[in-house]
Amino acid sequence: MAGIKDVAAAAGLSVATVSRALNNHPSVSPEARARVLAAVETLGYRPNAVARSLRTDQTRTIGLVISDVLNPYFTELARSVEEEARTRGYSVIIGNANEQPDLQDHHVRTLLERRIDGLLVSPADGRSPLMLDAAGGGTPMVFVDRWIPGVDVPVVRADGRAAVRDLVAHLHGLGHRRLAIIAGPAATTTGQERVDAFREALHAYGLPLPDEYIGQGDFQADSGRRATERFLDLPRPPEAVFAADNLMALGALDAIRARGLRVPDDIGLAAFDDIPWFVHTDPPITAIAQPTAELARAAVRALVDLIEGRPPQSVTLPATLVVRRSCGEPPAPAPTTSQRRSNL
Repeated sequence: MAGIKDVAAAAGLSVATVSRALNNHPSVSPEARARVLAAVETLGYRPNAVARSLRTDQTRTIGLVISDVLNPYFTELARSVEEEARTRGYSVIIGNANEQPDLQDHHVRTLLERRIDGLLVSPADGRSPLMLDAAGGGTPMVFVDRWIPGVDVPVVRADGRAAVRDLVAHLHGLGHRRLAIIAGPAATTTGQERVDAFREALHAYGLPLPDEYIGQGDFQADSGRRATERFLDLPRPPEAVFAADNLMALGALDAIRARGLRVPDDIGLAAFDDIPWFVHTDPPITAIAQPTAELARAAVRALVDLIEGRPPQSVTLPATLVVRRSCGEPPAPAPTTSQRRSNL
């Protein structure tokens, strides 16, 4: 295998210049960089990442611990994190917590043992001593989507409160008064925040949120199914259900259909975390969308700033309501003849 000395000889440059070129050092001229890249291509040279990490005390690797890889929201988040990290010269190792705090801690521990340069985490539970130790132990860390209150770590997230208010206003405008929520785990910031926002929005319209209209979920489909079954067994079932994430909404949809009921004819359904599948359900599901790709890019930027000694920024982006037809919305008007012709 070719080594860095071979690349230097082929390029007619010093080993130090080749090393700086491979690490994108600004002192290397474009002409020298082109010669190095040509020699790398000709020789098939591949840098030894282990040796480089021993010399520089950096692995150019970041860890990402997500809450549930089967959740399309986190799948998209992970993909966008990997894309942004790659453009900045970093690789990503992903750990799936599956909404389990002990599995989350396992991945965090393993990633730290692998000497990653920094860590992106969407905490499955903010009470983990390991998470608190890692956050305060000097490892560059950024929380994404969820966070741990009181921990001095940059946070990149979406604020869904305004979108939840918009959703409740939308449901109220459609005539719904008995509104229920399938909540996420109270131990997560997003789980608690979405319930609080829903309750506050209902209060603005003088609507109650009785305990029987709060279903406790865990951000996974089975919990949405169970909560909806309980709602449907009530003497006065809700007129519309708001699931606080997409998987719980799909579980709710399964429960409704299993009873021979139809959305929205018999009960309305809305979700937090829009996903591509929702436009293909019958009817398409009204949902609150988070700017997932933008959140991922901002989280990587903040973490790389931390790693490279620059001041990081916490970022909060707005979530938005996407209205479709699962809550009793009137169908969109058919295009006129002139509109059809203009589309030809």
